[in-house]
Amino acid sequence: MKKVTIYSTPTCVYCNMAKSYFQEKNVPYEEFNVGQDFEKQKEMIELTGQRGVPVIVIDGEAIVGFNKPRVQELLGL
Repeated sequence: MKKVTIYSTPTCVYCNMAKSYFQEKNVPYEEFNVGQDFEKQKEMIELTGQRGVPVIVIDGEAIVGFNKPRVQELLGL
């Protein structure tokens, strides 16, 4: 199983869409709320150079936004 991490905020519509998608597909993921966890927010910005969420990391490859086709490609779905 590939390692999936999502940097998100509770009010982000696209973050919630991504998390719902992972749950629907039974893809386990680790979530960081960058609205409260400022160390993870800094980590996300260093990783992508951006403040936008969601940032989805699949086996070390970062995707900014919920790019469903790219997520499916990286997960092999």
